[in-house]
Amino acid sequence: MAQSVPEAPQSTTGNLDIPANLQIFGKLDPNVRKPTAIVNDTVITGTDVDQRIGLLALANKTTLAQIPPDQLNALKLQVLRQLIDETLEIQEAKTAEITITANEMNQSIAGIAQRFGYSRDQLRTELRKAGSSEASLRRQIEAELAWQRYLRKRIEPLVNVGDEEVKGILSRLEQAKGTQEFNLREIYLAANDADQQQVFAKAREMIAEIQKGQQPFEYFARNFSEASTRAVGGDLGWVRASTLPGPLAEAAQQMQTGQVVGPIATPGGFSILYLVDKRQLGAADPRDAKLSLKQLTVRFPAGTTEPQAQGRAAEFAKTLRTIQGCGTVEKVAKTIGAEVVDNDTVRVRDLPPQLQDIILKLQVGQATPPFGSPQEGVRALVLCGRDDPKAGDLPRADQIQGQLEQQRVNLRAQSKLRDLRRDAVIEYR
Repeated sequence: MAQSVPEAPQSTTGNLDIPANLQIFGKLDPNVRKPTAIVNDTVITGTDVDQRIGLLALANKTTLAQIPPDQLNALKLQVLRQLIDETLEIQEAKTAEITITANEMNQSIAGIAQRFGYSRDQLRTELRKAGSSEASLRRQIEAELAWQRYLRKRIEPLVNVGDEEVKGILSRLEQAKGTQEFNLREIYLAANDADQQQVFAKAREMIAEIQKGQQPFEYFARNFSEASTRAVGGDLGWVRASTLPGPLAEAAQQMQTGQVVGPIATPGGFSILYLVDKRQLGAADPRDAKLSLKQLTVRFPAGTTEPQAQGRAAEFAKTLRTIQGCGTVEKVAKTIGAEVVDNDTVRVRDLPPQLQDIILKLQVGQATPPFGSPQEGVRALVLCGRDDPKAGDLPRADQIQGQLEQQRVNLRAQSKLRDLRRDAVIEYR
């Protein structure tokens, strides 16, 4: 993916006294660890790491054999760090008398099986085939639920957002009408001078996996991000460029909806950004327009090759040019054996990003260029009507308060996890 910011990371050592021209004495790399550790008397074994990697492979619809050895070693270190964090989160939740019941985990597992299209027994079988186990899945679920509940019990009560603060924000929003906002998701990977190249390479690999589209961005954020927003799939919510760190603001302003960019060098590591949506504050968004559409579809026979598909698509495009308004769609469709489907409730933003800009430029009665694939055939949309949206409303006071509270909970959670890491007794084996 195109890089939106310079790739070279900025070194920030704060108040550390590190010579500019330092010399390393010895060959020990502190970032190379065997995948076994004891965290405050809780043992993380090599099997735990291997089974979590198997779980990730299953979710990503791949196999361990398909992962190159150098990538697999880097993934083991990343998974070990994640398991250490999960262990610390579970331990801290227990200090607050928080436990996750077997029934709660069973319900979560049942939901996961359903999303995969498996029964509970089928999920167990697939986990074993992938080199994982239900125990590994249960551990991940326990950590996520326990930490969320801990935050609600111990962190959220400490967060306070005053009425005057909310009123001040509403006033500034009123003054900032027309300013662009971005709905962003982020994956943050911590890095230091010793491992920054390794982390950068891992981020590039992750972007490549995201672009394959086999798992949503939120999956990678939940499993790999080291920011507190990991629990919410990396969701940063609606933000303005002025509220983001410089490198992220620069990237967001250059992104298109649906685009993933990175790795972006930020203080302490790298970020990967996904732009879910963008809008102008308080202004009507043309992508909220409600459309009346007719879709024409021509199916291809099994075994159609790419050149054959291109030829059929060209013929289809030529036929589309004979359409004279939506009243002629059915008649034209019969001449080429196309199926016609009507839909009067689609918003522009509900369409794939590639089609949104095209639709916004169409006049009523015009058709999009053909789109599709050799496997699924070719399609086109004809615009029959468009109801433009009204001017957008500013967020309500309770929405602003909720967003502020969530941001502060995330910051406190991140700080708490840093403290837990700092105070933990971790022995690598």
